[in-house]
Amino acid sequence: MTYAHRATRFRALHRTGEPLLLPNAWDHASAAALAHGGFRAIGTTSLGVAAAAGKADATGGTREETLRLARGLARLPALVTVDIEGGFSERPEEVAELAVELVRAGVVGVNIEDGRPDGTLTGTAQQCELIRAVKESVPDLFVNARTDTYWLRAGGAEETARRAAAYQLAGADGLFVPGLQDEEAIAGLVAGVIDIPLNILYAPGALTYRRLAELGVRRVSSGSLLFRAALHAAVGTARSIARGGAVPEDLPSYADAQALAAPYLSATHGEEV
Repeated sequence: MTYAHRATRFRALHRTGEPLLLPNAWDHASAAALAHGGFRAIGTTSLGVAAAAGKADATGGTREETLRLARGLARLPALVTVDIEGGFSERPEEVAELAVELVRAGVVGVNIEDGRPDGTLTGTAQQCELIRAVKESVPDLFVNARTDTYWLRAGGAEETARRAAAYQLAGADGLFVPGLQDEEAIAGLVAGVIDIPLNILYAPGALTYRRLAELGVRRVSSGSLLFRAALHAAVGTARSIARGGAVPEDLPSYADAQALAAPYLSATHGEEV
């Protein structure tokens, strides 16, 4: 299957049927397990990628780790979208170069965010330049424009709507608003502000996948949740062993884990998707 066909398929997942439930992986094994579990599309979590490399998230220090992981994940039988934080550069041409490398690897989408490490937001005009540079270089790449207005408590509904409209005009294919759980604000974005798919971050104890679907959300991401759940399970299992307790009986075997890599070592860019 050609890159154009896979890019079209990924785009269609945001427009037809049930909202895209996008699990986020942090390494090859987690992504392969999710693909084996039947998920047609997989994202990456910048927190998981950074933490696995012993680095801090959202500081622009994991460009090489992100690119290296993306090249491996694109061999899986799933459509892959990658979190590139703020693009790992403030220069549009450098962000576009990264996007080109990702497309060459077989990646069909990226998240690019406007939040800065100091807790402020990148200027709207500057963020639009980054989005335009990427879309001009690789038009088929699905650019999910993330705005951290709610995440950073920097503007609320009005600022979110303003940035959403600007990012769509700049060429964004989707809008991601992590931290947004207000039903009225979500419905307002869907009904009157944008006509590109809205992506919401799943939050335990908040709006369910079904309710988000009813509100018109077209993509629901897990973010770093799976990575954090894995850490919790690992520590909990170790403590259970130390206390003489039981461990889950349905864990993957050694052979199961080994098999996660074997089928994809010589595969070519998700040709089984």
